[in-house]
Amino acid sequence: MSEQIGIAGSGAIACGLAATAARYGDVVLCARSEASAERARATVAKICERLSGAANAERVTIVTDLTALSAASFLVEAISEDHEAKVGLLRVLAAAAAPETILATTTSSLSVEALARDAGPGVAERFVGLHVFNPVPAMELVELVLPAAATHDTRARARVLCADLGKTAVEVPDTPGFVVNRLLFPYLFDAVRFAEASGVSAADVDRCMTLGTGQPMGPLALLDFVGLDVAQAIGEEIGVEVPERVRALVAEGALGRKSRRGLLAYD
Repeated sequence: MSEQIGIAGSGAIACGLAATAARYGDVVLCARSEASAERARATVAKICERLSGAANAERVTIVTDLTALSAASFLVEAISEDHEAKVGLLRVLAAAAAPETILATTTSSLSVEALARDAGPGVAERFVGLHVFNPVPAMELVELVLPAAATHDTRARARVLCADLGKTAVEVPDTPGFVVNRLLFPYLFDAVRFAEASGVSAADVDRCMTLGTGQPMGPLALLDFVGLDVAQAIGEEIGVEVPERVRALVAEGALGRKSRRGLLAYD
C-alpha cells in the first residue's frame, strides 16, 4: 500500500475501512474511549475473520490517543454526519499531521468544500472526500470528492490509494448527497410512504423489489442497515423529505439493525 493510513473513528465505516486496509498494510485506528476501542477491536476482528484470511486484524492498531495518528501519511476522519463535530476533529488532525499528510473525510452527505474551508487555513489543498460504502470490504465504489484547491499531488495520491484498496474511484461533484445518496434516498423514503399508504407489509415490499428487480436488498431493509438516524440526517442534508414514520422510529430509539428494531422485525 502506498500510504500509511490513520483513521479517526470507531463506527461501522471506520472499522470496515480499517479491515479493508489491513489486507494491504498496517493501519492505526483511534477510538474516542477505551470502551469504543474494545468494541472496535471486536468488530475489526470479526470482519477480518469473515474475509477468510485476506485481512489480518493484527495489522490494525487501535488506540485512544489522537497523537498516535501523527505518523500517518493519509488521515481519514470517519465519525458521525455532523459538520461541527467533523470540523472540530479535522482541526485537531490538521494540527497534528505533517505538512505533506493528506486529510480525508468519509462524509456521505456534507459539503467537502465547507469541511475543508472550516478545518483551517491550508487544509483544502491537501483534503479529499472519500465516500466509501458499507460494508466497506464488499463495496467497490468510492465517490471521490475534491475541493477546488486540492493540489495535483493530493488528487493523484487519493486515486492511487483507492486503487491500492481494491476500489474504483469515481470523481463526483460536491453536491448534497453526491451521486448515490442523492438518487437513492428519494427511492428509499418513497418505499416507506408506499408501504404505509398501501398496507403492503415492509417484508413484502422488500420481497417485491429483490425478486422483481434483482436487487440484493430491499429498500426498507437497506434503510435499517444504514441506520434510520443516519438516513434521517442524510435526508435532511440533501433536502429530501424524511417520512414521519422514520422520524417517529428514530425518536423511539428504533434505529434499525443496530438497535434490533426498525422498519422490519428482528429476532
